[in-house]
Amino acid sequence: MEHTSDTAFRQAVERIAAALERLAPPAPAEPDLAAADCFVFEPPFALRPVVSVNRVPIELLKGVDRSRDILLDNTQRFAAGLPANNVLLWGARGMGKSSLVKAAHAAANEASPAGAPRLKLVEIHREDVEHLPALMRLMRGSALRFLVFCDDLSFDSGDASYKSLKAALDGGVEGRPENVLFYATSNRRHLLPRDMIENERSTAINPAEAVEEKVSLSDRFGLWLGFHKCSQDDYLAMIDGYVAAYGLPIDAETLRADALEWSTTRGSRSGRVAYQYIQDLAGRLGRTLGF
Repeated sequence: MEHTSDTAFRQAVERIAAALERLAPPAPAEPDLAAADCFVFEPPFALRPVVSVNRVPIELLKGVDRSRDILLDNTQRFAAGLPANNVLLWGARGMGKSSLVKAAHAAANEASPAGAPRLKLVEIHREDVEHLPALMRLMRGSALRFLVFCDDLSFDSGDASYKSLKAALDGGVEGRPENVLFYATSNRRHLLPRDMIENERSTAINPAEAVEEKVSLSDRFGLWLGFHKCSQDDYLAMIDGYVAAYGLPIDAETLRADALEWSTTRGSRSGRVAYQYIQDLAGRLGRTLGF
């Protein structure tokens, strides 16, 4: 009788253990980092490879020469295993901030010695920033080096996920892994709306400390690169660069008049507007854009 009871008890325990195993999430698969140079982070632990990256060669990014040179130098030093800074690219929309990050990553890999490990670019979406510490843990200890990139990063009133970003960049006991660098683009220099900062100033017991808490986020970036609206000359230089690179058959005077009319109808001049004009021009000429 006692033997039968012991058997029944063991069977019950085994059934409970099997049920718990079915309920438990599977262990995350190790990402295949050799699959590509670029990845998109998919919470909680997945890195999806991006084989074909949407980018333009760095030499076609006109009107941002100083920012281009600083970012490229910082990226190349990091790829070579030397100290480098987190970078915030902020300012006018459409001036090539995200394009410059992707182009600098590609240029750094091209300049690396043959056989050297490839620098990996990992994009994290704005809405996934709260998972940034988990992503850092995923990359910590790897022999590879990673650029973590967040495009159009900003925070709205009441959004506390910026604290995860602060901790991942420079805070916490572990700190940022030495093999990880963070690049972000934003229209705001301080990443937070002015009314959010002013509201903290007016309602806090110690206004100075409250504002310091909000503004200190951007201080986690060692480099701030500002992008401003381009001049007419810079806009036309962008157009000329694209036309030469893609071999579009159009005479200079017609191109100038056509490009200026395009920017007038759009109400702005920027790298994005220039590329949109080139797409329209290539379509009208029956040409494709490629190298």
